[in-house]
Amino acid sequence: MASVPPDDVMTRTSDAPDAVLRYAAHDDGLVDVHLPAERLRGRRPRPLVVNVHGGFWRQEYDRVPARPFAHGLVAAGFVVANLEYRRGPGGWPATAEDLDSALAALPGLLAGIGVETTSVTLTGHSAGGHLVLWLANQPHAVDRVVALAPVGNLRAAVAHEMGAGAAASFLGGTPDELPEVYDAADPATRMRTRPDAAVVVVHGDRDDDVPVESSRGLAARFDWLDYRELPGADHFDVIDPRSSWWTSVLDAVRG
Repeated sequence: MASVPPDDVMTRTSDAPDAVLRYAAHDDGLVDVHLPAERLRGRRPRPLVVNVHGGFWRQEYDRVPARPFAHGLVAAGFVVANLEYRRGPGGWPATAEDLDSALAALPGLLAGIGVETTSVTLTGHSAGGHLVLWLANQPHAVDRVVALAPVGNLRAAVAHEMGAGAAASFLGGTPDELPEVYDAADPATRMRTRPDAAVVVVHGDRDDDVPVESSRGLAARFDWLDYRELPGADHFDVIDPRSSWWTSVLDAVRG
């Protein structure tokens, strides 16, 4: 199987969303809504995917590069809500507050534009994978969580200096300095209480950005986790509808 160059999916031109909705008053309190063509003609309700983009929680990475991923899901029949959120150094807990607010507001926002949905699946890539794993233990009506190449263990991320110290920057310090913050933010700790939603982790074994050992460790820690490793896939193959592994990603999302 062949990978698509990673800068291709991150810079690929993609259609604008069908609607942009606001869930909070600040600049990043937005969600792009992408609709299947038949949904635009007023046909039946569709399953909803709420996507949380990655970028190591840094401000310079926003939801726009996730649009090809969203359109790939739309082509498979999903309604997709692609979230923006506050991020950057010291972004926690504002990021968490935004995710909770967005999920709480989404049903009303979608109803306001005449969109009906059925099941709710959360997807997130890289740092977005961390965030959807965190959301798995929040009190939202979610059926499925699919984390793609996630930063699923924040203490390990700090120890291995993933993203040039991104986790410590995001949380405002190291695990030794802020143990309670890490306990509150880290899925590797929080998921000791098994979430009600089904949780799937998908990771390529040629990932140079978030090493696959991180997700292997989660799978070893939580035997109920549905862990799917993709031989030959890199960090961006798991969000690229043009990659050879896209069918495997869709299988994980569909359940």
